Amino acid sequence: MIKRGFDIVAAAVGLVLCAPLLLVIAVAIRWEDGGPVLFRQERTGRRGRPFHIHKFRTMRAAPGPEVTADGDDRITRVGRLLRASKLDELPQLYDVLLGRMSLVGPRPEVRRYVDHWPSVARWRILSVRPGITDPASIAYRDESAELARADRPEEYYVSVVLPRKVELYVRYVETRSFLGDLLILARTVQAVLGR
Repeated sequence: MIKRGFDIVAAAVGLVLCAPLLLVIAVAIRWEDGGPVLFRQERTGRRGRPFHIHKFRTMRAAPGPEVTADGDDRITRVGRLLRASKLDELPQLYDVLLGRMSLVGPRPEVRRYVDHWPSVARWRILSVRPGITDPASIAYRDESAELARADRPEEYYVSVVLPRKVELYVRYVETRSFLGDLLILARTVQAVLGR
């Protein structure tokens, strides 16, 4: 209950404080190509329930893999800035308010990638709310650059990156604590500001 209470207060305060920034970002996205401001995608949430995650749109609608590497032609100019600064994740504060996500927890994946998780790990990871950040998010903050170096980015993600993330997700679930979450939030801010 402490974690959920903190999530609600922090997400609400974050949305209020960031409102001017959210407006500027929305205008910039709309101005660049006239497309929608938000990107919604079905992800797998707590207990395996699907939900729609919200992000600022950083890409043009075009066929391509679900993982995105640096240099992907679908990424817009504004999108590159948002991805580098992680500001594209801010709309997920709304998902936190709704109870679909937490500030800290394993990042939610699309179902087809969740299906690659070992079954024991899968249900352990899905026993908690997914989060905006977690140890894997910090460890893989430059994931798109790593994927860009691979010949087949999506295959590399499934065979190399995803298993490492699963280990970090499981370790987080097994050792999580409120103090630990605060430390992860602090490390996330440090990682983003240190870019």
